[in-house]
Amino acid sequence: MVKFLERLMGRPATDEYVEVDLGQFEDEPERPRAYLRVAELTSLDVLPEIKQEIRSRNILLVDIAPMKRDKASLDRAIGELRKIVEDMAGDIAGVGDDLVVVVPSGIRIDREKVVGGRD
Repeated sequence: MVKFLERLMGRPATDEYVEVDLGQFEDEPERPRAYLRVAELTSLDVLPEIKQEIRSRNILLVDIAPMKRDKASLDRAIGELRKIVEDMAGDIAGVGDDLVVVVPSGIRIDREKVVGGRD
């Protein structure tokens, strides 16, 4: 078999292995266009930080549970989030009772369940 390989390859066959550094073939990791960020809406004071994340075109998963006791503040906060999302041509939707998902323009939230939503 070795003689056959020698003739086929035009060179002598060897049983030695050569280490190849695959790192030389890898591209530089590209910077992500957006991050999936998790935020907790604890008060109206954190809204500017959440708005900045929306302006940065990140996807946000916002926990609104800490503000559920203060209905007026929660309604105001959700209203402000809706306004900035509308200004940025993004989308916003509630997930369950305690989460809100905010996405930038170019992404839409499908409000139908993929699994478990149909009887």
